[in-house]
Amino acid sequence: MSQETTMDVTLRVWRQKGPDQPGRFETYAAKGVTPDMSFFEALDMVNEELVVKGEEPIAFDHDCREGICGTCALTINGQPHGPDRGATGCQLHLRAYKHGDTITVEPFRARAFPVIKDLCVDRSALDRIMAAGGFISVNTGSAPEANSIPVPKAKAEAAMDSAACIGCGACAASCPNASAMLFVSAKISQFALLPQGRAERERRALAMQKQMDREGFGNCSNEAECEATCPKDIKIANIARLNREFLRAVFCSNEKHPETDGQEE
Repeated sequence: MSQETTMDVTLRVWRQKGPDQPGRFETYAAKGVTPDMSFFEALDMVNEELVVKGEEPIAFDHDCREGICGTCALTINGQPHGPDRGATGCQLHLRAYKHGDTITVEPFRARAFPVIKDLCVDRSALDRIMAAGGFISVNTGSAPEANSIPVPKAKAEAAMDSAACIGCGACAASCPNASAMLFVSAKISQFALLPQGRAERERRALAMQKQMDREGFGNCSNEAECEATCPKDIKIANIARLNREFLRAVFCSNEKHPETDGQEE
């Protein structure tokens, strides 16, 4: 299909005025779009037409539109970020669809991600998990020489792969239990694999796991939907590492597991 070819698609979009308002699907025609147009550009075209008509445009989150910021919390035809593997919603192009297709667009669905408006959700639960322990607080002064601490190449690469997580929340939105284990495990792993992160490993594992539970995310049941939909291809092997880090923290810390508080262990 050439760049000059145009196509018409129908967008079935979730509209909701506010967190406490009822929502509904509304249908919009996106006419004259091209296969090389991004999905967000199609939404822009629809919004321009709505503004001209004096109607309220569709609210949706976006920033970089380069697959970096992780703000595009869209579920497209039932798939967070759409059908393309290893890509965010903003990287989806209309070449994935055919002329005449109807595309259903709705926000991420998870109790921990309440809808703000239309396609915008509140993902600050992930920020609170990070604030609970997703950092290194040891004051080391000026930056040490990069090669002063030997790190095995395999562990360094695995830590970088984990650090690629952009915190978009697609893992929770795709999980039948709305679990954030893949996100938390990636943030745990990027430190657990490196010597710089080991000084606070017990505190970090306990604090982030507890905060995840407080936010209302579900438990992991190894469905692996999270890995399949992750735009940065984060592996569920990180979840196994998180479980090991958490169990180690429970046994090495005086703090009891939340489910056994006040009981004999």
